[in-house]
Amino acid sequence: MTPPHITDLPIRALSVDDLRRCADLSENRGWPREDHKWGLLLAAGNGYGVDAPDGQGLAAACVVTPYGQTHAGPELAAVGMVLVADRYARQGLGRRLMEHVCDDVLKGVPLTLHATPYGRPLYEELGFDTTGRAEMLKGTFRPEGTPDAYGTPLVRPANAEDLPRILRLDAEVFGTDRTHMITRLPAFADQLLVAEDRTGDGTLIGYAAAWPNMETHVIGPLVAHDIGTAQSLITALALGTDRPLRTDIDVRHEELLGWLKDRGLDSIAFNAVMTRGIPGLPGDWTRRWAPLTVAAG
Repeated sequence: MTPPHITDLPIRALSVDDLRRCADLSENRGWPREDHKWGLLLAAGNGYGVDAPDGQGLAAACVVTPYGQTHAGPELAAVGMVLVADRYARQGLGRRLMEHVCDDVLKGVPLTLHATPYGRPLYEELGFDTTGRAEMLKGTFRPEGTPDAYGTPLVRPANAEDLPRILRLDAEVFGTDRTHMITRLPAFADQLLVAEDRTGDGTLIGYAAAWPNMETHVIGPLVAHDIGTAQSLITALALGTDRPLRTDIDVRHEELLGWLKDRGLDSIAFNAVMTRGIPGLPGDWTRRWAPLTVAAG
């Protein structure tokens, strides 16, 4: 009996019980294992995968994070962590998995993803358009001045009473409800900070998190009213860790990119921000400086 072609194998839902298999797949493709990030994505989103026919873990996987649930489905969904095991690469499995997610599971739902130069041609064939770019930076941050040296904000650790305000600000800036993701930040991140306007009634004008990823701390999400607030939040986060920092900054924020590079972070990659079904991401990009993770927006 002829065994089924790899693209004919069933696609199944993944759960947090598949975390090790997902991390193994990352490692197989030369990526960091990123167990911590996989745990968040599998808990807050929906994973899909194909079991390897040789019985060795997963042949392919991806994660979808839906936002803004309505009676007709999500308002937006982010696709990330699209991976195919090296031994099954270039056989159409990645395309098959993406077609299943985009055209079956999420048919009619606006989609977004961050694409590497390697993956971009496939996504273009599947109807995604490049609507932005993000620059990935990494390095040991050299702080200059105190966290509030870049303007008027008061930066402090977030507390339980801040969470409703963070959710309101996040929905305003991102243009959709991300409650199921943002409420996991206090447990997921090592630091969660807020910035308040000192000149008024303590209005929340920004927030940011730093979460552990291998040997680094990733800064994201980073939401801020202006560049001074963004700089204050980054400086405070940097002072709270001995690890190198990594972040992904919208390339339109040229001044912040220059400021980060002057303080020790180096450019290591560019990713295309792609969308399908919408001309671009909703919300206010001028206050959206860095995503939580490129895998989930």
